[in-house]
Amino acid sequence: MTLEATDLISRRSQSTNGHPHPSTASGTIADQATDLASLARATGTRFILAVFTTLSGKPCAKLVPVESADELQNDGVGFAGYAAGSIGQVPKDPDLVAIPDLSSFTPIPFIRDGLALVHCDPHVEGKPWPFAPRIILEKALAAAAEKGLTVKVGAEIEYFLVQRDEEGTLRTADLLDTSRQPCYDARDVTRMYEHLTSISSAMNTLGWGNYANDHEDGNGQFEQNFRYDEALVTADRVMTLRYLISVLAEQRGMTATFMPKPFADRTGTGMHMHMSLWNGDRAAFPDAGDLRGLGLSDLAYSFIGGILDHASALQGVLAPTVNSYKRTGATATTSGATWSPRRATYGGNDRTHYIRVPDSHRVELRGGDGSTNPYLAIAATVAAGLDGVERGLDPGTPGAGVASDALPMTLLHAMDALAADPVVTAALDAAGPGVAEYFTSLKREEFFQWHNTVTPWEIDNYLTAF
Repeated sequence: MTLEATDLISRRSQSTNGHPHPSTASGTIADQATDLASLARATGTRFILAVFTTLSGKPCAKLVPVESADELQNDGVGFAGYAAGSIGQVPKDPDLVAIPDLSSFTPIPFIRDGLALVHCDPHVEGKPWPFAPRIILEKALAAAAEKGLTVKVGAEIEYFLVQRDEEGTLRTADLLDTSRQPCYDARDVTRMYEHLTSISSAMNTLGWGNYANDHEDGNGQFEQNFRYDEALVTADRVMTLRYLISVLAEQRGMTATFMPKPFADRTGTGMHMHMSLWNGDRAAFPDAGDLRGLGLSDLAYSFIGGILDHASALQGVLAPTVNSYKRTGATATTSGATWSPRRATYGGNDRTHYIRVPDSHRVELRGGDGSTNPYLAIAATVAAGLDGVERGLDPGTPGAGVASDALPMTLLHAMDALAADPVVTAALDAAGPGVAEYFTSLKREEFFQWHNTVTPWEIDNYLTAF
């Protein structure tokens, strides 16, 4: 990438407001060019990854040479959708054609010199494909826009760096990372300096505003953050960052895993989302006259109320794997805390709640984990929150809760809750019918595949017990 192109990216991402919650302007270098070929020339790009995301969160791509940039922009690039995975197709279906969104064009020379990626919206026979998560989110944001609201989101990206030993057993990549309470340990961070700084430099080169990189609560666990932005921008960046982290870790002989609970005795991996609503340039959440003491408006409380009211169904989207419920169901870890919510409650700057309110500008939803599909998670949460706004729901007193606030115990419980919730199912079906049914069917099958597997725990407990 040329110095001029790097400078252009940085200029497009400068902060545009003085709110205490960090913010960057939406938009990328794409706003400076009229076509994909010009973008490629401006950034020294020779190959473009045309990327779309399945319902399971798998990034799929074709590598397109810059000589075909015009064809990619005008005609898209075709995929056999069934082969890609959970995208709502069977083998006989027509090609899924990925149409690039130029505003998401991202040069990634830190992976390979001359490489860029662009996020795409899948189409089938000329129409947006309703099973595509990015299109589902676009529908949710359009619904918010009809109410005069813009959704902004920040995401905390947590992951473990691991390797396998000679017997295939999973272990921490850094063999010296063994302390009982490793969170924020300066020595552990320093040993992973090359990896962490390569990710940080990549984000800042792109103008994302990486502002912190730390060791999390589990041995081998890290978190890297970037400034919040409009919801679709953030969702694209989550997918891009997972890709960057995975590939750069692999180049250093490590595996970066976003699996919610790779180690039974350590804290799990979350993906907390910080969400806010805006009326144009005005934040809609703050209210200095709030009698409940959190500095929030009635709209903000109703938004919280909607999320809490639909929390059990939301968990089917926020925690979409069997392994997710090893995280939310954990009772003890080596460090002494699990940091994952078990009940649908809210409160102030208190990390034991499902929804934390760090300040008057945002709410933090703590139910999501590393397997969360960011497009689906934001879409479903926005729908739940806006339902609360429409109904004027009151979430009650901060910090209060009852036993019925318990979140689903397993993926199967979560799918039952999702299927029974008309608001969350409607969010998944926003671009066309059948998506929610397809998603819940896939996830129930996933649960029963796990359930039908004989595990070492069963052998240890039952082999000679009778």
